[in-house]
Amino acid sequence: MEYADIIVAVVGVFALGWIADSLTGRRGLFVATLVAGTGAICGGFLAVRVFGITTMDELDWLVWSGVGTVLCLITFYLFRNTR
Repeated sequence: MEYADIIVAVVGVFALGWIADSLTGRRGLFVATLVAGTGAICGGFLAVRVFGITTMDELDWLVWSGVGTVLCLITFYLFRNTR
């Protein structure tokens, strides 16, 4: 499969968003997935385009994507408004 790494990234983003949503008390799966997806895109972009560490043909960008996801989710749940 040519796009298997992208499918793995999307499934990983959804899984990390679901885990974060479950750990924080189920506030909204859509919001957690949206934040996770944004972090994954940012992490992948940093690895491929900004730092030039990897290419989309290699699997290293998946690790950067996961790290970006985790950082964005931590930041989101740390600074969100809890009225």
